[in-house]
Amino acid sequence: MDDAALLMRLAALNTAYASVIDTNRLEEWPDFFTEDGFYRITSASNHARGMQAGIVYADSRDMLHDRVFALRRANIYEAQTYRHVVGMPQVLGRDADGVIRAEAPFLVVRTMRDGTMSLFAAGRYLDRLVEREGRLLFAAREAICDSPNFDTLLAIPL
Repeated sequence: MDDAALLMRLAALNTAYASVIDTNRLEEWPDFFTEDGFYRITSASNHARGMQAGIVYADSRDMLHDRVFALRRANIYEAQTYRHVVGMPQVLGRDADGVIRAEAPFLVVRTMRDGTMSLFAAGRYLDRLVEREGRLLFAAREAICDSPNFDTLLAIPL
């Protein structure tokens, strides 16, 4: 696959990923990951220091399903929606085992129930992707936020 075709596939994947979150189809969100897919939200400073813990951390698709279940049934948080703006991805490399390493910048605008909008998060996705049955899936996706300050309402995935 040439670089232009790969970039288009990555951009389409990021668009579909953001759409699932932004349109509240969270039950579909784990399907973007491999069975042992890793997901973490962290700050750029913690990432640079190699700190493993994250604000949100999951190391399997089952954990992602559990997070969605908790959001729907157990967690209490103010009604809100996200709107992602994801920039053009950049291929960082391809490993010998076929893993594609990529990153893309993102912004997330949060709209609260009363209509108040704010820039909720800005940062970059750092991804490791694999192809399975003609689909690109995240083996790992880290949402690395520029700010070390996180709102306590970080409920919905970035």
